[in-house]
Amino acid sequence: MSLKENMNFVKEELNSEEKFIENFVKVERFYKKNKILVIGVAVAAVLAIGGITAKNIISTSNKKEANIAFDKILKNPNDKTALASLQTTNHKLYEVAQYLSAKQEHKLVEINVPFLKNLTKYAAAIKEENVDKLSTLSMQSDFLLKEFALFNKALILTKSEKYVDAKETLKLIPQASKVNDLVVLLNHYLLTK
Repeated sequence: MSLKENMNFVKEELNSEEKFIENFVKVERFYKKNKILVIGVAVAAVLAIGGITAKNIISTSNKKEANIAFDKILKNPNDKTALASLQTTNHKLYEVAQYLSAKQEHKLVEINVPFLKNLTKYAAAIKEENVDKLSTLSMQSDFLLKEFALFNKALILTKSEKYVDAKETLKLIPQASKVNDLVVLLNHYLLTK
C-alpha cells in the first residue's frame, strides 16, 4: 500500500468514528431532553406486556377450570359447585349445560347461545304447533334446520286441514334437501286433498 492509500484509509476510519460519536452525542442529547418521555414509554411497554401475559394466563386457567366443571356437570347434572364455577368462568358453556339439563328434564330454557337458542325456539314451536313461529324460524338465513321447520309447518297445516297452504310451504323446500324424501311422501298424501 502506498502512503496516499494509507492516508485515505485513515481519513475514512476517522470519519466513520467521528460519525459514530456524533450520532451517540445526538442520542444522548435526545435522551436528556426527553428523559421522562422515554422512561414513560418504556414503563408503558413493560406494563402492557405484563398485562397481556397476565390476561393470557388467567384466560387459560379459566378455560381449564370451565372444562373441568363442564365435565363434572356432564357426569352429574346436579353438581351445584361445578355449575357455579362454570357460571363464573365461561357463561356460554354454562348456558350449554343449562340447555342439556333442561333437555334431559324435557323442559325449555331461555339461553343466548345462537344455535341452541334457535333449537329451543324450534322445539317450542313444534311443541306448541305454532305455524307463525316456524315461519319466522324458516325465514332466518342462518337457521340450520330451515327445511325441517318448513316441513313441520306443512305437517301442522295438514293437521289443520289447510292443504293449499301446506302444498305452498312444501314448494319452498329445495329438491336437493335432506328432507326431500319426507316432502315427497307428504305431497303424495296431499294429492288427494
